[in-house]
Amino acid sequence: MAMAAGAKGGTKRRRGRRSGAINEINMTPFIDVVLVLLIIFMVAAPMMTVGVPLDLPQSKAAPLNSDTKPITLSIRQNGEVYLGEDRLSDETIIPKLTETAKSGFEERVFVRGDKRVDYGRVAQIMAIVTGGGFRKVALVTEPEQR
Repeated sequence: MAMAAGAKGGTKRRRGRRSGAINEINMTPFIDVVLVLLIIFMVAAPMMTVGVPLDLPQSKAAPLNSDTKPITLSIRQNGEVYLGEDRLSDETIIPKLTETAKSGFEERVFVRGDKRVDYGRVAQIMAIVTGGGFRKVALVTEPEQR
């Protein structure tokens, strides 16, 4: 009536896996969060264009492929010039451009002019920019709607 040494109350021990802490990472919540962030950034990216709202003219020209972001000057309908969201006078355009340009006078400068602005004003701003030493100056238009 004595129990054998080493036996624990007559219960059988299971062989194989022990029930303990799981040492595997569950990737499903991580993937869910990454996909939600991806969707949020895809929706928000078009809204993050910095600058002044303009009604750009349309053209059939093909878009330029570029690796670096150019400096953008915007000309409103009333002739006001903006660098990003900062309003500039004609005298401060070149100092602000040289301050902003990372690669000096080789930096590309895009001029966005509202389609209702006087063409003479757009030409005047382009003349100021090219006269200040910047050689890569281009006009920005929207692709023509078909």
